[in-house]
Amino acid sequence: VQLVESGGGLVQAGGSLRLSCAASGRTGSSSAMGWFRQAPGKEREFVAAIGWPSVSTSYAGSVKGRFTISRDNDKSTVYLQMNSLKPEDAALYYCAFKYGSIPIEGRNAYDYWGQGTQVTVSS
Repeated sequence: VQLVESGGGLVQAGGSLRLSCAASGRTGSSSAMGWFRQAPGKEREFVAAIGWPSVSTSYAGSVKGRFTISRDNDKSTVYLQMNSLKPEDAALYYCAFKYGSIPIEGRNAYDYWGQGTQVTVSS
């Protein structure tokens, strides 16, 4: 499975961005895709995940109510709509893929990773 992220950039605090991640290869009929992020000097942390075909979702507490994850399975693409961005949201955002539809928060559950897309939030 190959993952390609896009949509990162520079935004002012309070602004919005939408990240996309396109998956290709043997994605199977039951999977989950997630977003993680890593700021300089910090551990990679869970942001959100979505399962298929269950379409169940999971969010980190720090983004709940501001970020929305969605999935277009016809295009094997997952989106992360990020609203009300804060400076502390700035990080390299990674897309991840796992087989099995449960959107687990643990990064070790994911089998494939993208290269990341940078999100910068100015105050």
